[in-house]
Amino acid sequence: MTSMPDFLHIDPTARRVSLDGRNPAFYSDPNRVYAALHQHCPTFFWEEQRQWFFTGYDHVNALLRDRRFGRQILHIASREELGLAEPAAHTAHFDLAERHSLLEIEPPEHTRLRTLVNRAFVSRHVEKMSGEIEELANRLIDRFEKDGQTELLSSFADIIPVTMIARMIGIPEEMGPQLLKWSHDYVGMYMFKRSRADEDAADRSAKEFADYVKTVIAERRANPRDDLLSHMIHTEHKGQFLTEDELVSTTIVLLNAGHEATVHQIGNSVRIILESGLDPAAMFADAATTERTVEETLRICAPVHIFQRWALEDVEVDGVTFKRGDKVSLILAAANLDPNKFTDPLTFKPERNEGANLSFGAGIHFCIGAPLARLELNIVLPLLFKRLPGLKIAAPPVVKDVYHFHGLERLDLRW
Repeated sequence: MTSMPDFLHIDPTARRVSLDGRNPAFYSDPNRVYAALHQHCPTFFWEEQRQWFFTGYDHVNALLRDRRFGRQILHIASREELGLAEPAAHTAHFDLAERHSLLEIEPPEHTRLRTLVNRAFVSRHVEKMSGEIEELANRLIDRFEKDGQTELLSSFADIIPVTMIARMIGIPEEMGPQLLKWSHDYVGMYMFKRSRADEDAADRSAKEFADYVKTVIAERRANPRDDLLSHMIHTEHKGQFLTEDELVSTTIVLLNAGHEATVHQIGNSVRIILESGLDPAAMFADAATTERTVEETLRICAPVHIFQRWALEDVEVDGVTFKRGDKVSLILAAANLDPNKFTDPLTFKPERNEGANLSFGAGIHFCIGAPLARLELNIVLPLLFKRLPGLKIAAPPVVKDVYHFHGLERLDLRW
């Protein structure tokens, strides 16, 4: 039996849950709460969020693929019809940047955008970057190896994903720190209980980000290169080219999604490996064990926890009736801990081989950057432990208050 945390209140009969998403006891260790939800109430109405949530693996997996649900609703119904408020004026720049985001649109627009971008992210193209990833990781470790200690996020994890996605798209690498700042502000819009200050920062950064991307687009229009941005500008799909707004939205979402989650996952993975007390050399003995270890870290400490969907029609799921225009939430990280799918789910078992985790989603919105993220993790994690034998956690890691993302404030290591 899973003990119930005292800050979590579950009414299994009514399937209602009360939980403060900003409580450090929750976001620091959400897995304990997910275990209690699986035991008592895997499908529930979260009082504070005023929404239904699903945690069961089969439900989450099915709903991610269910075309009766989608990432947008205004393509089939008006705001008046659905009783939705008008967009806020102070987030107009953010809303414009999101309007054509791959994460937020449905077919046929989604199909057209994704088709243009997809080719760059398929495994065979991404794998050509292996040498570059390894070279960059080694160069970063060279800088701090002799110190006997480092703060891993700022010296390593922050740098690798943003550098690689910037190279791929065609953004100068020296923009890395600025991209990180814009991205952190931007994703603040997805946090629970965001403040007006968070919204203002996100809108300001969305405008600066978009203005910068437009300057790079103008350069690539005049002087195309062998990069993804040039490809998106100059390639047509069924006679159509991407508009300026579509190019800006797509570039921003690729830069954000291409590094934010992977930064978190490098930190989460190193932490879980070190706290397990298991031998890293055994986990990274060869390509097969490395791959299993990486997938197990993705399962047990996913970097993105929740994806939402709109009901596009009246529909019933697990005895809950949804009307067109209702929003539902799928907790990917909780689905990864479903005891009906994974044995002893709260235990880190690098040798585990019980099926796919849902950390990258599923269906038409499956993470386009998954091959790149997996490649980065499969290269940099073994390298880190090989180059720094005797790696230990030097100070208790603190989890960021950014739920529904999951990552560390910092990770202090010594060796």
